[in-house]
Amino acid sequence: MKNTRNNTSNSIYFKSLFFVAILALASCNSKEKSETANTDTTETMENVDLITITENQFSSGNMEVGKMTMQPFNSIVKANGMFAVPPENQADVSAYFAGYVKNISLLPGDAVKKGQTLFTIENPEYVQAQQDFLEAKGRLSYLKSDYERQKELMADNVTSKKNFLKAESEYTVTMAQYQSLKKKLSLMNINPNTLSGENIRSVISVLSPLSGYATTINATKGMYLNPSDVAVTVTNTDDLHIELKIFEKDLPMVKEGQFINVRLQNDMNKVYQGKVHLVNKAINAQDRTVAIHGDLVNESDVKLFAPGMYIEGEILTTTSEHPALPVEAVANIDNDYFVLVKENGTTFKRVLVKVGAANNGFIQIINANDFKPDTEFLTKGTFNLITE
Repeated sequence: MKNTRNNTSNSIYFKSLFFVAILALASCNSKEKSETANTDTTETMENVDLITITENQFSSGNMEVGKMTMQPFNSIVKANGMFAVPPENQADVSAYFAGYVKNISLLPGDAVKKGQTLFTIENPEYVQAQQDFLEAKGRLSYLKSDYERQKELMADNVTSKKNFLKAESEYTVTMAQYQSLKKKLSLMNINPNTLSGENIRSVISVLSPLSGYATTINATKGMYLNPSDVAVTVTNTDDLHIELKIFEKDLPMVKEGQFINVRLQNDMNKVYQGKVHLVNKAINAQDRTVAIHGDLVNESDVKLFAPGMYIEGEILTTTSEHPALPVEAVANIDNDYFVLVKENGTTFKRVLVKVGAANNGFIQIINANDFKPDTEFLTKGTFNLITE
Protein backbone atom coordinates (compact mmCIF):
# COMPACT_ATOMS: atom_id res chain seq x y z
CA MET A 1 0.00 0.00 0.00
CA LYS A 2 2.85 2.33 0.86
CA ASN A 3 4.75 1.44 -2.33
CA THR A 4 1.72 2.22 -4.43
CA ARG A 5 1.52 5.75 -2.99
CA ASN A 6 5.21 6.37 -3.60
CA ASN A 7 4.91 5.27 -7.21
CA THR A 8 1.97 7.58 -7.73
CA SER A 9 3.84 10.59 -6.27
CA ASN A 10 6.87 9.95 -8.44
CA SER A 11 4.71 9.81 -11.54
CA ILE A 12 3.11 13.16 -10.76
CA TYR A 13 6.54 14.72 -10.09
CA PHE A 14 8.00 13.58 -13.42
CA LYS A 15 4.94 14.81 -15.31
CA SER A 16 5.32 18.27 -13.73
CA LEU A 17 8.98 18.46 -14.71
CA PHE A 18 8.14 17.50 -18.27
CA PHE A 19 5.43 20.19 -18.49
CA VAL A 20 7.81 22.90 -17.16
CA ALA A 21 10.44 21.86 -19.72
CA ILE A 22 7.89 22.12 -22.52
CA LEU A 23 6.92 25.64 -21.39
CA ALA A 24 10.56 26.74 -21.16
CA LEU A 25 11.30 25.40 -24.64
CA ALA A 26 8.25 27.16 -26.05
CA SER A 27 9.24 30.41 -24.39
CA CYS A 28 12.76 30.22 -25.84
CA ASN A 29 11.42 29.51 -29.30
CA SER A 30 8.99 32.46 -29.03
CA LYS A 31 11.74 34.81 -27.87
CA GLU A 32 14.01 33.72 -30.71
CA LYS A 33 11.23 34.24 -33.24
CA SER A 34 10.43 37.70 -31.79
CA GLU A 35 14.07 38.78 -31.91
CA THR A 36 14.35 37.45 -35.44
CA ALA A 37 11.22 39.34 -36.44
CA ASN A 38 12.48 42.61 -34.90
CA THR A 39 15.82 42.20 -36.64
CA ASP A 40 14.09 41.62 -39.95
CA THR A 41 11.89 44.68 -39.46
CA THR A 42 14.88 46.89 -38.62
CA GLU A 43 16.77 45.61 -41.62
CA THR A 44 13.70 46.24 -43.79
CA MET A 45 13.37 49.81 -42.49
CA GLU A 46 17.06 50.44 -43.16
CA ASN A 47 16.74 48.99 -46.64
CA VAL A 48 13.82 51.33 -47.39
CA ASP A 49 15.99 54.37 -46.51
CA LEU A 50 18.84 53.15 -48.70
CA ILE A 51 18.85 54.07 -52.38
CA THR A 52 21.34 52.62 -54.82
CA ILE A 53 21.79 54.06 -58.28
CA THR A 54 23.92 52.98 -61.19
CA GLU A 55 26.70 55.04 -62.69
CA ASN A 56 24.62 55.31 -65.87
CA GLN A 57 21.68 56.75 -63.87
CA PHE A 58 24.03 59.17 -62.15
CA SER A 59 25.52 60.54 -65.38
CA SER A 60 22.35 60.52 -67.49
CA GLY A 61 20.41 62.32 -64.73
CA ASN A 62 23.12 65.00 -64.44
CA MET A 63 23.32 64.24 -60.74
CA GLU A 64 25.91 65.91 -58.54
CA VAL A 65 27.43 65.30 -55.10
CA GLY A 66 28.60 68.02 -52.76
CA LYS A 67 29.20 69.02 -49.15
CA MET A 68 27.39 71.45 -46.86
CA THR A 69 28.78 74.99 -47.09
CA MET A 70 28.40 78.25 -45.18
CA GLN A 71 26.11 80.66 -47.02
CA PRO A 72 24.89 84.20 -46.22
CA PHE A 73 21.21 84.50 -45.25
CA ASN A 74 19.27 87.71 -44.80
CA SER A 75 16.71 88.62 -42.20
CA ILE A 76 13.80 90.13 -44.08
CA VAL A 77 10.91 92.50 -43.48
CA LYS A 78 7.95 91.71 -45.71
CA ALA A 79 5.91 94.54 -47.17
CA ASN A 80 3.22 95.22 -49.76
CA GLY A 81 2.94 98.19 -52.05
CA MET A 82 2.97 99.40 -55.64
CA PHE A 83 5.00 101.18 -58.26
CA ALA A 84 4.49 104.95 -58.33
CA VAL A 85 6.04 108.15 -59.69
CA PRO A 86 7.07 111.34 -57.85
CA PRO A 87 4.43 114.09 -57.70
CA GLU A 88 6.35 116.23 -60.19
CA ASN A 89 6.20 113.40 -62.74
CA GLN A 90 2.41 113.31 -63.00
CA ALA A 91 0.04 116.08 -64.06
CA ASP A 92 -3.74 116.33 -64.21
CA VAL A 93 -4.35 118.65 -67.17
CA SER A 94 -7.40 120.86 -67.31
CA ALA A 95 -8.26 124.06 -69.17
CA TYR A 96 -7.84 127.31 -67.26
CA PHE A 97 -10.93 128.59 -69.06
CA ALA A 98 -14.26 126.90 -69.66
CA GLY A 99 -15.16 125.81 -73.16
CA TYR A 100 -16.22 123.05 -75.50
CA VAL A 101 -13.70 120.44 -76.64
CA LYS A 102 -13.06 121.22 -80.29
CA ASN A 103 -10.58 118.49 -81.13
CA ILE A 104 -8.90 115.62 -79.27
CA SER A 105 -7.16 112.63 -80.84
CA LEU A 106 -5.29 111.05 -77.92
CA LEU A 107 -5.56 107.43 -76.86
CA PRO A 108 -4.53 106.08 -73.44
CA GLY A 109 -0.87 105.15 -73.63
CA ASP A 110 0.07 107.66 -76.33
CA ALA A 111 3.48 109.25 -75.82
CA VAL A 112 3.42 113.04 -75.53
CA LYS A 113 6.11 115.69 -75.30
CA LYS A 114 6.25 118.80 -73.18
CA GLY A 115 4.51 121.65 -74.98
CA GLN A 116 2.57 119.34 -77.31
CA THR A 117 -1.11 120.17 -77.94
CA LEU A 118 -3.27 117.67 -76.08
CA PHE A 119 -6.64 119.06 -77.20
CA THR A 120 -8.31 122.31 -78.25
CA ILE A 121 -11.32 124.07 -76.74
CA GLU A 122 -13.63 126.75 -78.10
CA ASN A 123 -15.56 129.60 -76.49
CA PRO A 124 -16.68 132.99 -77.93
CA GLU A 125 -15.57 134.64 -74.67
CA TYR A 126 -11.95 134.10 -75.71
CA VAL A 127 -12.52 136.69 -78.44
CA GLN A 128 -13.52 139.32 -75.89
CA ALA A 129 -10.32 138.79 -73.87
CA GLN A 130 -8.20 139.33 -76.99
CA GLN A 131 -10.19 142.42 -77.96
CA ASP A 132 -9.78 143.92 -74.47
CA PHE A 133 -6.04 143.32 -74.64
CA LEU A 134 -5.65 145.02 -78.01
CA GLU A 135 -7.73 148.01 -76.83
CA ALA A 136 -5.67 148.36 -73.66
CA LYS A 137 -2.49 148.11 -75.72
CA GLY A 138 -3.70 150.84 -78.07
CA ARG A 139 -4.71 153.22 -75.24
CA LEU A 140 -1.50 152.57 -73.38
CA SER A 141 0.66 154.15 -76.08
CA TYR A 142 -1.33 157.42 -76.01
CA LEU A 143 -1.63 157.51 -72.18
CA LYS A 144 2.08 156.94 -71.76
CA SER A 145 2.87 159.90 -74.01
CA ASP A 146 0.34 162.11 -72.21
CA TYR A 147 1.69 161.10 -68.81
CA GLU A 148 5.28 161.93 -69.79
CA ARG A 149 4.18 165.30 -71.28
CA GLN A 150 2.21 166.24 -68.15
CA LYS A 151 5.20 165.26 -66.06
CA GLU A 152 7.45 167.65 -67.96
CA LEU A 153 4.87 170.48 -67.80
CA MET A 154 4.49 169.88 -64.08
CA ALA A 155 8.20 170.25 -63.64
CA ASP A 156 8.05 173.61 -65.48
CA ASN A 157 4.95 174.69 -63.52
CA VAL A 158 3.06 175.05 -66.78
CA THR A 159 0.21 172.63 -65.97
CA SER A 160 -1.86 172.01 -62.88
CA LYS A 161 -1.17 169.19 -60.50
CA LYS A 162 -4.70 167.91 -61.15
CA ASN A 163 -4.02 167.31 -64.81
CA PHE A 164 -0.76 165.57 -64.00
CA LEU A 165 -2.39 163.25 -61.46
CA LYS A 166 -5.21 162.42 -63.87
CA ALA A 167 -2.76 161.48 -66.62
CA GLU A 168 -0.70 159.42 -64.17
CA SER A 169 -3.77 157.56 -62.88
CA GLU A 170 -5.13 156.71 -66.33
CA TYR A 171 -1.74 155.48 -67.47
CA THR A 172 -1.21 153.35 -64.33
CA VAL A 173 -4.69 151.77 -64.48
CA THR A 174 -4.42 150.99 -68.18
CA MET A 175 -0.94 149.52 -67.67
CA ALA A 176 -2.35 147.19 -64.98
CA GLN A 177 -5.17 146.11 -67.34
CA TYR A 178 -2.68 145.53 -70.13
CA GLN A 179 -0.38 143.37 -67.98
CA SER A 180 -3.33 141.44 -66.59
CA LEU A 181 -4.76 140.69 -70.04
CA LYS A 182 -1.31 139.81 -71.34
CA LYS A 183 -0.96 137.17 -68.58
CA LYS A 184 -4.45 135.88 -69.30
CA LEU A 185 -3.62 135.41 -72.98
CA SER A 186 -0.45 133.55 -72.02
CA LEU A 187 -2.56 131.10 -69.96
CA MET A 188 -4.70 130.68 -73.09
CA ASN A 189 -1.51 129.83 -74.99
CA ILE A 190 -2.02 132.93 -77.18
CA ASN A 191 1.14 134.91 -77.86
CA PRO A 192 0.30 138.54 -76.95
CA ASN A 193 3.33 139.80 -78.87
CA THR A 194 2.00 138.49 -82.18
CA LEU A 195 -1.69 139.11 -81.54
CA SER A 196 -3.44 141.53 -83.87
CA GLY A 197 -6.93 142.24 -85.04
CA GLU A 198 -6.44 139.89 -87.98
CA ASN A 199 -5.62 136.76 -85.97
CA ILE A 200 -8.13 136.91 -83.13
CA ARG A 201 -9.54 133.42 -82.60
CA SER A 202 -12.16 131.60 -80.55
CA VAL A 203 -10.24 128.30 -80.29
CA ILE A 204 -7.29 127.82 -77.95
CA SER A 205 -4.89 124.92 -77.42
CA VAL A 206 -4.20 123.09 -74.15
CA LEU A 207 -0.55 121.97 -73.97
CA SER A 208 1.17 119.17 -72.08
CA PRO A 209 3.14 120.45 -69.05
CA LEU A 210 5.61 117.54 -69.24
CA SER A 211 6.81 114.67 -71.40
CA GLY A 212 5.43 111.21 -70.74
CA TYR A 213 2.34 109.20 -71.57
CA ALA A 214 -1.34 110.07 -71.65
CA THR A 215 -2.42 107.60 -68.98
CA THR A 216 -5.98 108.83 -68.44
CA ILE A 217 -8.29 110.62 -70.91
CA ASN A 218 -11.60 111.96 -69.63
CA ALA A 219 -12.37 114.52 -72.34
CA THR A 220 -14.29 113.77 -75.53
CA LYS A 221 -15.03 115.87 -78.57
CA GLY A 222 -17.92 118.30 -77.96
CA MET A 223 -17.71 117.92 -74.19
CA TYR A 224 -18.06 121.08 -72.08
CA LEU A 225 -15.12 121.49 -69.73
CA ASN A 226 -15.10 123.57 -66.58
CA PRO A 227 -11.75 124.86 -65.27
CA SER A 228 -11.90 122.29 -62.45
CA ASP A 229 -12.47 119.30 -64.76
CA VAL A 230 -9.48 116.99 -65.35
CA ALA A 231 -9.36 116.30 -69.07
CA VAL A 232 -6.10 114.33 -69.42
CA THR A 233 -3.55 112.83 -67.03
CA VAL A 234 0.05 112.78 -68.23
CA THR A 235 2.58 110.56 -66.46
CA ASN A 236 6.34 110.46 -66.85
CA THR A 237 7.56 106.98 -65.87
CA ASP A 238 11.30 107.73 -66.10
CA ASP A 239 11.55 108.05 -62.31
CA LEU A 240 9.28 105.12 -61.45
CA HIS A 241 9.92 104.10 -57.84
CA ILE A 242 8.82 101.57 -55.24
CA GLU A 243 6.30 102.49 -52.55
CA LEU A 244 5.94 99.97 -49.73
CA LYS A 245 4.22 99.88 -46.35
CA ILE A 246 5.75 98.19 -43.31
CA PHE A 247 4.29 97.74 -39.83
CA GLU A 248 5.53 100.08 -37.13
CA LYS A 249 7.18 97.19 -35.22
CA ASP A 250 9.55 96.67 -38.19
CA LEU A 251 10.60 100.32 -38.45
CA PRO A 252 13.78 100.03 -36.28
CA MET A 253 15.15 97.33 -38.63
CA VAL A 254 14.70 99.24 -41.92
CA LYS A 255 17.40 101.69 -43.03
CA GLU A 256 18.21 103.65 -46.16
CA GLY A 257 20.44 101.75 -48.58
CA GLN A 258 19.10 98.27 -47.75
CA PHE A 259 18.25 96.05 -50.71
CA ILE A 260 14.70 95.04 -51.62
CA ASN A 261 13.55 91.90 -53.41
CA VAL A 262 10.54 92.94 -55.51
CA ARG A 263 8.00 90.51 -56.97
CA LEU A 264 4.85 91.10 -58.97
CA GLN A 265 1.76 89.58 -57.37
CA ASN A 266 0.96 87.57 -60.51
CA ASP A 267 4.55 86.35 -61.04
CA MET A 268 6.20 85.43 -57.74
CA ASN A 269 9.07 83.52 -59.37
CA LYS A 270 10.72 86.55 -60.97
CA VAL A 271 12.68 88.77 -58.57
CA TYR A 272 13.71 92.38 -59.27
CA GLN A 273 16.30 94.25 -57.22
CA GLY A 274 15.55 97.53 -55.48
CA LYS A 275 17.11 99.69 -52.78
CA VAL A 276 15.55 101.70 -49.94
CA HIS A 277 15.77 105.40 -50.80
CA LEU A 278 13.66 107.03 -48.09
CA VAL A 279 12.01 105.97 -44.82
CA ASN A 280 9.07 108.07 -43.67
CA LYS A 281 9.27 109.34 -40.11
CA ALA A 282 5.51 109.43 -39.56
CA ILE A 283 3.22 106.49 -38.77
CA ASN A 284 -0.18 106.16 -40.40
CA ALA A 285 -2.62 106.39 -37.51
CA GLN A 286 -5.26 104.25 -39.21
CA ASP A 287 -3.37 101.08 -40.11
CA ARG A 288 -0.18 101.69 -38.03
CA THR A 289 2.13 101.44 -41.03
CA VAL A 290 5.14 103.40 -42.26
CA ALA A 291 5.77 104.36 -45.91
CA ILE A 292 9.02 103.20 -47.51
CA HIS A 293 10.28 104.58 -50.84
CA GLY A 294 12.78 102.70 -52.97
CA ASP A 295 14.41 102.76 -56.41
CA LEU A 296 14.98 99.91 -58.87
CA VAL A 297 18.67 99.01 -59.11
CA ASN A 298 18.50 98.12 -62.80
CA GLU A 299 17.28 101.18 -64.69
CA SER A 300 16.19 99.06 -67.65
CA ASP A 301 13.59 97.38 -65.40
CA VAL A 302 11.70 100.68 -65.15
CA LYS A 303 10.33 100.22 -68.67
CA LEU A 304 8.71 96.91 -67.68
CA PHE A 305 6.28 98.40 -65.20
CA ALA A 306 3.57 101.04 -64.88
CA PRO A 307 2.43 103.20 -61.97
CA GLY A 308 -0.18 101.49 -59.84
CA MET A 309 1.06 97.90 -60.31
CA TYR A 310 0.81 95.99 -57.02
CA ILE A 311 4.01 94.38 -55.73
CA GLU A 312 5.31 92.37 -52.79
CA GLY A 313 8.64 93.32 -51.29
CA GLU A 314 11.22 91.78 -49.00
CA ILE A 315 13.54 94.31 -47.37
CA LEU A 316 16.87 92.63 -46.57
CA THR A 317 17.80 93.98 -43.13
CA THR A 318 20.65 91.89 -41.60
CA THR A 319 22.98 89.21 -43.01
CA SER A 320 24.50 86.18 -41.24
CA GLU A 321 26.13 82.92 -42.41
CA HIS A 322 24.64 79.47 -41.77
CA PRO A 323 25.32 75.88 -42.96
CA ALA A 324 23.33 75.26 -46.13
CA LEU A 325 22.74 72.97 -49.08
CA PRO A 326 21.52 73.81 -52.57
CA VAL A 327 17.72 73.96 -52.71
CA GLU A 328 17.75 71.02 -55.16
CA ALA A 329 19.43 68.84 -52.51
CA VAL A 330 16.38 68.97 -50.23
CA ALA A 331 13.09 67.23 -51.06
CA ASN A 332 9.86 68.47 -49.48
CA ILE A 333 7.44 65.57 -49.00
CA ASP A 334 4.25 66.38 -47.05
CA ASN A 335 6.06 69.18 -45.20
CA ASP A 336 8.91 66.86 -44.17
CA TYR A 337 12.33 67.62 -45.63
CA PHE A 338 14.76 64.90 -46.70
CA VAL A 339 18.30 64.72 -48.05
CA LEU A 340 20.28 61.85 -49.53
CA VAL A 341 23.54 61.20 -47.66
CA LYS A 342 26.27 59.29 -49.49
CA GLU A 343 27.00 55.99 -47.73
CA ASN A 344 29.49 54.36 -50.11
CA GLY A 345 29.93 54.23 -53.86
CA THR A 346 26.56 55.03 -55.38
CA THR A 347 24.48 54.13 -52.33
CA PHE A 348 22.67 56.95 -50.54
CA LYS A 349 20.65 57.05 -47.33
CA ARG A 350 17.51 59.11 -46.94
CA VAL A 351 17.76 61.34 -43.85
CA LEU A 352 15.21 63.74 -42.33
CA VAL A 353 16.50 67.30 -41.83
CA LYS A 354 15.26 70.58 -40.37
CA VAL A 355 15.43 73.56 -42.69
CA GLY A 356 15.31 77.33 -42.27
CA ALA A 357 15.38 80.25 -44.68
CA ALA A 358 16.12 80.00 -48.39
CA ASN A 359 18.26 82.55 -50.23
CA ASN A 360 20.09 82.71 -53.57
CA GLY A 361 19.47 79.05 -54.40
CA PHE A 362 20.52 77.69 -50.97
CA ILE A 363 18.48 76.52 -47.98
CA GLN A 364 19.60 76.65 -44.36
CA ILE A 365 20.08 73.30 -42.56
CA ILE A 366 19.23 73.85 -38.90
CA ASN A 367 20.43 70.43 -37.65
CA ALA A 368 23.76 70.64 -39.49
CA ASN A 369 25.59 69.41 -36.36
CA ASP A 370 24.00 65.98 -36.87
CA PHE A 371 26.34 65.46 -39.83
CA LYS A 372 30.12 65.15 -40.01
CA PRO A 373 32.00 68.00 -41.76
CA ASP A 374 33.06 65.72 -44.63
CA THR A 375 29.55 64.26 -45.21
CA GLU A 376 28.59 64.26 -48.87
CA PHE A 377 25.05 64.82 -50.14
CA LEU A 378 23.34 64.31 -53.45
CA THR A 379 22.90 67.95 -54.48
CA LYS A 380 21.08 67.42 -57.76
CA GLY A 381 18.36 64.90 -58.61
CA THR A 382 17.33 64.24 -55.02
CA PHE A 383 13.58 64.75 -55.32
CA ASN A 384 13.10 62.30 -58.18
CA LEU A 385 15.01 59.56 -56.37
CA ILE A 386 13.14 59.96 -53.08
CA THR A 387 9.70 60.01 -54.67
CA GLU A 388 10.25 57.05 -56.99
